[in-house]
Amino acid sequence: MNLTALSEIVHCQNCGEALLKANDEITELKCENCEQSYPVKKGVPVFLSETDYEKSAETAIHKEQGSVFNYVDHYQKDGVESDYFRERDAGTTHLDKRVHQTIFSHIEKKSGRVLDVGCGRAWVAQKLCPLNFEVVSMDISLENTTGALERYPYPNHAAVVADVFSLPFNEGVFDYIIASEIIEHVVDPVKFVANLIKVLKPGGKLIITTPYKEKLSYSLCIHCNKLTPLHAHIHSFDENILTSLYKGDDLKSCAYHTFANKLPIHLRMHSVLRFFNFWCWKTFDGLLNRIIKKPIRILVKWEKAEI
Repeated sequence: MNLTALSEIVHCQNCGEALLKANDEITELKCENCEQSYPVKKGVPVFLSETDYEKSAETAIHKEQGSVFNYVDHYQKDGVESDYFRERDAGTTHLDKRVHQTIFSHIEKKSGRVLDVGCGRAWVAQKLCPLNFEVVSMDISLENTTGALERYPYPNHAAVVADVFSLPFNEGVFDYIIASEIIEHVVDPVKFVANLIKVLKPGGKLIITTPYKEKLSYSLCIHCNKLTPLHAHIHSFDENILTSLYKGDDLKSCAYHTFANKLPIHLRMHSVLRFFNFWCWKTFDGLLNRIIKKPIRILVKWEKAEI
């Protein structure tokens, strides 16, 4: 998915016109209407302005502490300081694999355009690009998006640096949107879901996973001596909260299911369970959750109505 193809589904954030063209050197996208330009770094258009880095938001914890959250600046720095492509421990790798497999089990079409929100390690592109899907890896971090393209340089793979709260995409352009382990970090979950559903095609699906009924933990920051949530998780969700986030007239359905029982994780059973194929693992996990109802993940799928 080259810049020409990508420019067909994005618009200028200054004037709103879908008239962005790449220059000959492919170093910027420029709006032919208002002449606003967006830099292209290592093949990745950056749809963040100087003012975006100064954006502040207040969540419940920030209101309690009288502080603000410059989330764009935070996740830009997070991308620099954290190596999302590093090798992880076996337990985390196994859980990630099962989360990813659960998401992919909801991808019913044989092809289509997919937006990966908060792409991190770009596992969506790694899996779906070889299957003939067009994938757009999106992240606030330039390191994650450029790393995604470097590792998975498929012709049907593109990446953008952008913020869900100021999306550069035209409405109705994606068949699937995947946001895995992201919503617990965002400042406004209601707006997060609504903005993503806008850019879904009619009949498209938004798939979100997040920790289930997570008990948020805090540590004392050595810089400001205030409590800060571990892993930057600022929300905890259950099925009632998640399914209530969007009730628009264009919604066809909203469904959820919980999975990934806590017991095998605490018993470090991944050394055995890693040999199970997905459907065997899913059956085992489902039976275990009927006996000991302790799932630690939830998947919610919103389907947009056909016109």
